[in-house]
Amino acid sequence: MIHKYLRSVGFSECKTRKDINEILNVAIGSANERAYTTIDNDVLYAEYNAYFGDRIGINIRGEYTEDNKFIYDYYFPFIKGRGETSYDDITVEPQFEKLSYAGVLDDYRIGVSIIFYLQNIIPYMKLLYTNRLPIKGTSLTLSGLSTSGTILMPLQKDEVQVRKAINYNMRKNRMLAEARKGNEQAIEHLTIDDMDTYNIVRRKMKDEDVYSVVETYFMPYGVECDLYSILGEITTCEKITNTYTKEDVYFMTLNVNDLVFDVCINAKDLIGEPEEGRRFKGVIWLQGFVNYPE
Repeated sequence: MIHKYLRSVGFSECKTRKDINEILNVAIGSANERAYTTIDNDVLYAEYNAYFGDRIGINIRGEYTEDNKFIYDYYFPFIKGRGETSYDDITVEPQFEKLSYAGVLDDYRIGVSIIFYLQNIIPYMKLLYTNRLPIKGTSLTLSGLSTSGTILMPLQKDEVQVRKAINYNMRKNRMLAEARKGNEQAIEHLTIDDMDTYNIVRRKMKDEDVYSVVETYFMPYGVECDLYSILGEITTCEKITNTYTKEDVYFMTLNVNDLVFDVCINAKDLIGEPEEGRRFKGVIWLQGFVNYPE
């Protein structure tokens, strides 16, 4: 089966089983990162990361047979995000159809639980099977892959409006943090604030386009738990070439509701020219890399 998001990292012409087998053979043979652990019944499980460009690649997971032969179970394309998106507590849950895990992040900046596909499962499995969870001092690096996106122009704001927006977000984040602790006054304040925002948006929508009113958003998309529809400001952007296919992809850092993470999309699938300050609108498959303390 051809993974839908392979094209996001520059494999848009990979359309047959033969094509993917050739790519996976190359990836396994030239993996840049390898991780191993022993799970139930003393099975040696392996995870390979092969890069096909700066911070883009394919992850292959599988196990070794008794005669030391690697049999892959499945694969997925990935983007290696930069920085640390969140330091909040993370919950990890198994996905039962295969040996993979989904992470859950309760981030007050978004207002809902964020579900992501866990990129690095071997470190988690080692901690799990040695009863060392939960562990303090972890952080999370989020990233996303997209197969369709559009570039929008930024909202025009002067310095006063920018400062007001920054102060408003800081104040709201403090209120959200207090509300999570059960502060009734903060909850009441946020409820009134949401009602005021709704009324302002509804009034402006009579004369303005929705994307001139809404600057960013982060919303669940469809029935897949780790897909999100986003609109975010581009803070950095670079073009990366897949070393295997020579296809170009865009690697963008986005600010979405004060949540900062990287997104990768094939240049063929992006409408418009991405630049710092402009906005990206699209659907992403959200991935996460948990950074464990040394």
